[in-house]
Amino acid sequence: MSFSIRATIRALLAPDHRLVCHHARWNGILAELNRRGEDLHEAGAFLLGEDGREPRIVRDVIYYDELDPSAYESGVCVLHAPAFAKLWAICRQRSLSVVADVHTHGGVALQSGADRDNPMVAAAGHIAIIVPDFARAPVNPLRLGIYEYCGDHKWIDRSPQRASGFFLRTRWV
Repeated sequence: MSFSIRATIRALLAPDHRLVCHHARWNGILAELNRRGEDLHEAGAFLLGEDGREPRIVRDVIYYDELDPSAYESGVCVLHAPAFAKLWAICRQRSLSVVADVHTHGGVALQSGADRDNPMVAAAGHIAIIVPDFARAPVNPLRLGIYEYCGDHKWIDRSPQRASGFFLRTRWV
């Protein structure tokens, strides 16, 4: 029998969480999103983890502009089809899959119509995180927008005000 003290502590801290990221990794992702967006435009990334495990644990990250150098040219995040071919190849190479995506907005972290109509991964259960104020530090985690895709352009709002334990940032990863 094997067990993990970290997993046990994590389960006690947030029994209903579905997405977990080490707090240092999360802070690094936010800083990198702000840097890549130059505090002027959106920036985004795919969060990678092991396929089919719950909770989903973020193990790696790929920024949109690593997949498509023109991803931010319009000021909002736009990825073209070849970027997804690169993404899936990287996932296969690293034996990981997309567990969520994250992108920034200039103001509040509400889903735009374009966000609702164009999920980065159009599979039920996909998680999309929106970070307010172009991820300018300090980012208040209570202001994150977190949405779970249900399919057919429908989403469930899992933002901290509605589902406080859904996304856990902790050192217990």
